Amino acid sequence: MTNKDYEQLNKKASPPSKSYINIPYAFLIGGIICTFGEFLSNTYQGMGMDQDTAGAVVSVTLVFLSALLTGLKIYDKIAKHGGAGTLVPITGFANAVVSPALEFKSEGMILGLGAKMFVIAGPVIVYGISASIVYGIIIFLFKLY
Repeated sequence: MTNKDYEQLNKKASPPSKSYINIPYAFLIGGIICTFGEFLSNTYQGMGMDQDTAGAVVSVTLVFLSALLTGLKIYDKIAKHGGAGTLVPITGFANAVVSPALEFKSEGMILGLGAKMFVIAGPVIVYGISASIVYGIIIFLFKLY
């Protein structure tokens, strides 16, 4: 198979993206998730929490709801229509941890669920931690002078 044949086969197998529909849906779904987070923040602050505590509780709430909706197979239906809008960092990250865990749970608690849980999210965690260490060292060095 030549490169040209492969390219034609790839074009035939991959339907063209409908950006004019996908982009507004992603914007709408991402906006709804963020608006819901703001609603939760305002609600928690109205219950007497300070802004920092409310922000932490909102994060926990969004991670919990995202994991729950992933487990109930609702998050995938939302992502089917919302596309990249569901990748709002905290909810998308929770989905990326829970999805492989559910997929491999039949292989057991340790080798299935435990080992596969961070298949997608693991590199993100490693990169985030590494970048924060490098950033911290740079800030430390510049504050010395």
